[in-house]
Amino acid sequence: MLDLTATTYGYLAVAIFVAAYILVILEETTQLRKSKPVLLAAGLIWALIGMAYAAAGMGDKAEEAAQHVIMEYGELFLFILVAITYVNTLEERRVFDVLKVKLTGKKLSYRNLFWLTGTLAFFLSGVLDNLTTALVMGAVVLAIGRDSPKFVAIGFINIVVAANAGGAFTPFGDITTLMVWQKDKVTFFEFFALFVPSLVNWLVPAVIMQFGIPQKTPAAHTETVRTKPGAMGVVILFALTIVTAVSFRNFLHLPPAMGMMLGLGYLQVWSYFLQRKGARLGNDDMVLNSFKQIERVEWDTLLFFFGIIFAVGGLGVMGYLAMASQFLYVDLGATTANVAVGLLSAVVDNIPVMFAVLTMDPAMSHGQWLLVTLTAGVGGSLLSIGSAAGVALMGQAPGQYTFSSHLKWSWAIALGYAASIITHLFINASHF
Repeated sequence: MLDLTATTYGYLAVAIFVAAYILVILEETTQLRKSKPVLLAAGLIWALIGMAYAAAGMGDKAEEAAQHVIMEYGELFLFILVAITYVNTLEERRVFDVLKVKLTGKKLSYRNLFWLTGTLAFFLSGVLDNLTTALVMGAVVLAIGRDSPKFVAIGFINIVVAANAGGAFTPFGDITTLMVWQKDKVTFFEFFALFVPSLVNWLVPAVIMQFGIPQKTPAAHTETVRTKPGAMGVVILFALTIVTAVSFRNFLHLPPAMGMMLGLGYLQVWSYFLQRKGARLGNDDMVLNSFKQIERVEWDTLLFFFGIIFAVGGLGVMGYLAMASQFLYVDLGATTANVAVGLLSAVVDNIPVMFAVLTMDPAMSHGQWLLVTLTAGVGGSLLSIGSAAGVALMGQAPGQYTFSSHLKWSWAIALGYAASIITHLFINASHF
């Protein structure tokens, strides 16, 4: 491959990437959806690569590199598409509404609710993903704490930390863990070695923040909501889909995305039976159109992933990731580098950071791959803008949960970050 790091092509590519990422950070101000600048940047960067390789008579090498990135994104795209479709279907069947009503109907104190929502966020995010979990639990905290802005602010911070921590110990909890799993750096069951460090990451700041919660009991809500017919079937099929994806990887040695697509077939057949039965009984609530749930997929997010993966992949082809790998993993050492990756993910989205590490593919022990999986997943909790969960909750409660309200507790979250790393280094020492 050509080294383009010290050429006009390389300098232009870096400038394009930086400009695009600045626009991503300023999305709330400019109202420019984050996928648009990164799609443009990805296309321009690869155009520069194509020109450089064509000029050197090596156009076939550029094509091979592009096809490799397309294959990586294709697997990720299909996996996420199915997972989001299932989550949308659970929402349409009112499963999350029922959960919210059951929690808000309990006569619990603010402090009890703080721990309950945090615990649920930690465990649900391992299955649903941290963003969906944060939004569901955030709706609960908002409904309960409408008379206590202080509870909302601290409750949201707790949810962000818990959701990010819970998403770090399963392949389904975050895009970064999914990428690590698909790259075969960590097997499905090896992720669970991160359970205790992830738990420590959440518990340390949670124990500290609980003392800031008002010692009052909010009024219980009495509204009644029921799931639509077939909801339990969707829950069971979602669980079966996850089992299928894991089985495809572990036993059939096939990409887990193929197992997820089989799981989408389960949902399509189930929706067919519900649709037929609903039409026969005249029950509109029973009717389930699974294609509408696919239409509701957040395409801005999926196209953002495409742009980021191709832009970072392009910088890797140019040689910049090899330079970064030399500095981080050779000069600084793997542990220091992986801790730095987590700190960087508090400022820069963890997806391009993790994709860059996977593209560098430094020679590391299993313990180090687990460490970078942990730090990239939980490092974003240090700032409200450091994870999709934090950004989404800022939009859910503007004025109550803000960058500055999160920053007040960043020191406690940093203690949890440090404690989780130390815990991992101690209890998973055999992996190093």
